[in-house]
Amino acid sequence: MSTTRRLSPLPLPVLLAALAVVLSACSSRPVQQTADVPEARPRAAMVPSVQGGGYYQDDGPHAMVPADLDALPDAVPRLDPIYPPSLRPYTVMGQRFVPMTALHPYRERGHASWYGRKFHGRLTAIGEVYDMYAMSAAHPTLPLPSYVRVTNVANGRSVIVRVNDRGPFLRGRLIDLSYAAAHRLGYINAGSAEVEVELLTPEIIAALNRERREGARAVVASAPAAPPVAPLEVTSVPAGKSSGDAAAYLQLGAFDTPANAARMMMRVREQFDLMVEQMHVLDDNGRYRLQVGPFESIAEARSTAGRMVMLLEIQPYLVMR
Repeated sequence: MSTTRRLSPLPLPVLLAALAVVLSACSSRPVQQTADVPEARPRAAMVPSVQGGGYYQDDGPHAMVPADLDALPDAVPRLDPIYPPSLRPYTVMGQRFVPMTALHPYRERGHASWYGRKFHGRLTAIGEVYDMYAMSAAHPTLPLPSYVRVTNVANGRSVIVRVNDRGPFLRGRLIDLSYAAAHRLGYINAGSAEVEVELLTPEIIAALNRERREGARAVVASAPAAPPVAPLEVTSVPAGKSSGDAAAYLQLGAFDTPANAARMMMRVREQFDLMVEQMHVLDDNGRYRLQVGPFESIAEARSTAGRMVMLLEIQPYLVMR
C-alpha cells in the first residue's frame, strides 16, 4: 500500500512565497447574466473612497474601498486561448465592431474611462466575474482574453491589465479600465484620461515572463537559506480498486525531495490557484510525485493538461488510480 501526502495549507517558506505572483480578473453595458458579488478578498484595511468624478451613469465606487490598491500588482500576462464567440463582428449603438482574431501588434492613443460598482459581480463578455478591484479592462475589438500595457500620457504611470470584456461603446472612448487599474493610473477622480494602449504579443509576453523568472532566480540567489518544508500530513490511498473505479489524475513531476515538489506546487498555484485542493504529493519510496485530480473525466483531465502545456511549459501525463 502506498501513502498520499498533502501539503500543509499553512504558508510555504518565505523563499518559496517570493516566487509566487498574485494573479488577478469591464463593460460599459450590462451583460445578460449576473453573478453574486464575490466575497471581498482579505485586505489590510478599507478606507473611504474618493467620491465625484466623471464615471459613467453614476457608476461610482463603493463607499469603502481596499486601502492597498496602490500596491496591487499588475496582471501577469500569459497566452490564454481566445474565446471563440468573442471573434464575431457585432453592432452596438449604431457602431459596427470587427474584433481582432489574433495577437497582432497594436498600439493606439485615446481616452480611457473606468467603471465600478454598477458592474461589480456581473459576468464579462467571456463569462468571468467582473471584479472592480482586479487589474482588468474592456475593449471593443481586442482579442478576449488578452493583455495590454496602458500608460497615462499625462503622468507616465503604466499598468498591465487583462482584457476580458467588451466596451466602451461611447464614441471617443478607447478602453474601459477597472476601478483598481484607473486608481493605479491616477485618474479616478477625473473619470477619464488620455492613454496609450499596447497589446502584448506572444513575443512581448515571453520576454516579460523571462524577466520575471530571472528576477525570481535573483531573489532566490540573494535570499537566506529557507527553513525545511513543514511536515506533510499523511493519508492512506484506498487499495484494490478495479480499473472501472479508477480516477483520472495528471502527474506534473517526480522529485527527489518534498521541498522540490513544493516548489513545483507553488509554480502551479500561480496559474491554477483554484486547483490547490486538488494537488497531492505522493511518497513513492522516496520519489515525491506531484499529481492533480481527481477529474470528472479523462476529457477534462486532457483539457487541463493542454492548458498547463501552454501556460506552464510542462508536459503532464495522465495516470489512473
